[in-house]
Amino acid sequence: MYRHFLKRFFDFTLSLIAIILLSPVFIIVAILIRTKLGSPVIFCQERPGKDEKLFKMYKFRSMTSETDEEGKLLPDEVRLTSFGKKLRSTSLDELPELFNILKGDMSIVGPRPLLVQYLPLYNDVQKHRHDVKPGFTGYAQVNGRNRISWEEKFDLDVEYVNNLSFLMDIKIIFKTIKVVLFKEGITSDSSVTMEEFKG
Repeated sequence: MYRHFLKRFFDFTLSLIAIILLSPVFIIVAILIRTKLGSPVIFCQERPGKDEKLFKMYKFRSMTSETDEEGKLLPDEVRLTSFGKKLRSTSLDELPELFNILKGDMSIVGPRPLLVQYLPLYNDVQKHRHDVKPGFTGYAQVNGRNRISWEEKFDLDVEYVNNLSFLMDIKIIFKTIKVVLFKEGITSDSSVTMEEFKG
């Protein structure tokens, strides 16, 4: 019952309350991004959701739009400024996803929505991460985040799908607060952002 009905009520209520309470933070962050990085303030990208259905996910922009002579974007480590790193380390760049939750594209807790190009790379077990809505936070995020391998992340995602419950969601939410406060596992050991998944 929780998986199919109460979870959506829980998501809608919490995201609405969070948007109202954090509205001053939204405004301040938006102004800072506009000043330091320019336009657009919001980064929008298609991501696969439940049953691999695509939706537009919103995030605060954390990188510049610098390109090379051929017009191609420069590597992430070049475009990610110190300000952008601070946004990511505090997870403030994720705040606009609360509107995705309000709309019903995402959930408070669930496997993180990854890139569309990863869809053909999942094995039969890993594909089950899309049996539920993607989350603002998830089981993998409170158990290593970007410091664990892709395989470990997907194992945790599928474990969450198989054991989803109200109590589990509550535990993950409280662990998320700890992870964000202590900035645990923001980046991997070998890259500014998480390495690309290659299957």
